[in-house]
Amino acid sequence: MSRKKISTTIYVTPEQSDRLRLLHERTKVPVAVYIREGIDLVLRQYEHLLPGQLPLASSHADDAAADSQPPAAPRSSHAIESSGRVSAEPKADRAASAGKG
Repeated sequence: MSRKKISTTIYVTPEQSDRLRLLHERTKVPVAVYIREGIDLVLRQYEHLLPGQLPLASSHADDAAADSQPPAAPRSSHAIESSGRVSAEPKADRAASAGKG
């Protein structure tokens, strides 16, 4: 059963476009399917940053443990830049490489 989809525009690099097109030619899976799968992966990876409903049943031990731990950092090696873009190079690595050259 197909769900309604919302049209949007994205910008990809020429390399990403070429590789997605090649993947489509080899698998016959539409590029849009791969893009939606990629979005699902990112949303799952950053789910801890999204608002959600608290579990209905939790023990007091779980609550105490959650209160004593700092919030989890993003689990990705990707850095989110101030522009909102995700960079494949961690910020620390970019800072270190900025001085080289």
